Amino acid sequence: MKVLFCASEVVPFAKTGGLADVAGALPLALEKEGQEVVVVMPAYKSVKGLTQPKIQKFKEGILRCVIGKAVKVYFIENDAYYNRDNLYGDKKGDYPDNLNRFSYYCRKTLELAKEIGFRPDIVHCHDWQSALIPVFLKTIYRQDEFFKNTRTVFTIHNIGYQGLFPKEEYPTLGLDWKYFTMEALEFYDKINILKGGLVFCDLITTVSPTYSREIQTKEFGFGLEGILRKRTQSLFGILNGLDYSIWNPGTDAFLKKNYSLDSIGDKGENKAALQKLCGLPVKKDVPLFGIVSRLAQQKGFDIFADALDTLMKLGLQCVILGTGDLKYHQILESAVKKYPETISLHLTFDDRLAHQIYAGSDIFLMPSRYEPCGLGQLISLRYGTIPLVFKTGGLADTVTKENGFVFEKYSKDDLIKTIKKSLLSFKNSAQWARMRARAMKSDFSWGESARRYVALYRDGTISD
Repeated sequence: MKVLFCASEVVPFAKTGGLADVAGALPLALEKEGQEVVVVMPAYKSVKGLTQPKIQKFKEGILRCVIGKAVKVYFIENDAYYNRDNLYGDKKGDYPDNLNRFSYYCRKTLELAKEIGFRPDIVHCHDWQSALIPVFLKTIYRQDEFFKNTRTVFTIHNIGYQGLFPKEEYPTLGLDWKYFTMEALEFYDKINILKGGLVFCDLITTVSPTYSREIQTKEFGFGLEGILRKRTQSLFGILNGLDYSIWNPGTDAFLKKNYSLDSIGDKGENKAALQKLCGLPVKKDVPLFGIVSRLAQQKGFDIFADALDTLMKLGLQCVILGTGDLKYHQILESAVKKYPETISLHLTFDDRLAHQIYAGSDIFLMPSRYEPCGLGQLISLRYGTIPLVFKTGGLADTVTKENGFVFEKYSKDDLIKTIKKSLLSFKNSAQWARMRARAMKSDFSWGESARRYVALYRDGTISD
């Protein structure tokens, strides 16, 4: 099949979050499954600064390169829209012209497909930035013979981000006002781009089976649960995979010592190196917790902050890497002053340190209140670092009592109770070794996920 893959960020060209990881890895996995994939994204400033892979001018306003064996990636140029330091906004907030920026991208993507003669069987769109593509195909392009047999798949990576804009900007879309209704793009008298994508696409996916059910509830649906319940027969959860060519403790160049399940003892050298690097006492028998996360309430930092004083007295160490809400920056900075030999804080993004935390920690803490899929727990499993998570979304689909620790009530007390349970397990070396082995044997590579997408493209459903 021919698959047109549409995402606003793609590794290695531009990234703000997990969307880029998926959009970079899934096309390559689909190619291995025999699909012909073309990727289209905006030509951001970061794209033009890359030397590898080699990006060349295809025609006026379009750049191109190749990834994998033959996956062509096209970049839509428009310096007025994309030649900026950030993808979606700056310290003042979202860019005020984001509707124009991404509606331009959507229209140009469809025009590009026609120009290069790539008649897609499937257009696979990701998140609100590409959500106008299904809308345009069912409205402006509905009589276009080129797309007559094209179906659309729309993937929600996080339903909290919807692309909301003032009603007054609607004319810039070039759509008839008859589509500005409760049944289409209107949402409390605003334009909701994500809603449009959900209404007009043929099939909807989310990034884990549990999250596909959660977003049909009021608690997790962010106002779109009604539409999703109406479309429940067309809604599927396919778990994200992990790129094991990048996340592999046996080959990871950032580690002090590479290791595998057969040489798991070498993991200890990474722990000692991490403790030393982070200014913590180098102690083999003290359990080291790692956190690599956005510091926000969604990621569980409300209950973590409430539990902090109790946790710091349990005989553990903690390394935290990430940035986020100023509130949590301040809380954690105060904790470091109070417990300098117990907690190490790094308010930045550091890819090298992230790899070292995954490898050097004993337990990876991920108490997210909601998590569509989550990659952190998948990485930690691969590195033999036991995940401790709240039972939600993709965390519920990947972490069990066999390979990690799970708490089911979102509260400070349940978090503390589960951490205490993990500390007891850590002290039992035989039990710990068995759990670590099960963790490292877990397989969340992209192969199975890609096969499920191919089945969905082909049959419009997935057989379990």
